Amino acid sequence: MANTPKLTVVIGASPHPDRYSYLAVTRLRAHGHPVIAIGQRTGAIGDTPIMEEHPQTEGVDTVTLYLNPLRQQQYYDYILSLKPKRIIFNPGTENPELIQLAEANGIKAQPACTLVLLSTGQY
Repeated sequence: MANTPKLTVVIGASPHPDRYSYLAVTRLRAHGHPVIAIGQRTGAIGDTPIMEEHPQTEGVDTVTLYLNPLRQQQYYDYILSLKPKRIIFNPGTENPELIQLAEANGIKAQPACTLVLLSTGQY
């Protein structure tokens, strides 16, 4: 279990159980982290709703990405407006442009796998 719950915004969330974003939401919740799931379509992962909107939220620790770099562009302003402490770029989501924007705004850009970080106690 995590020592401190970290509010996490999952961008690219999918209601399909075979997707890594689905597993990430499930495991984040199992580790006690509150999750806001944002996807291309509404739905749910367990009792976590998937929203298409971009809710303004205070106290975001982490944004974890499950979208390819081209699809991330529409979220740049939203992600930066959340002022997260870090953005996790899961495999296949690495994006030099967003990494540069994040770092210019004092946000840690972390190429990593959310699932691995959780399973090794590094989240």
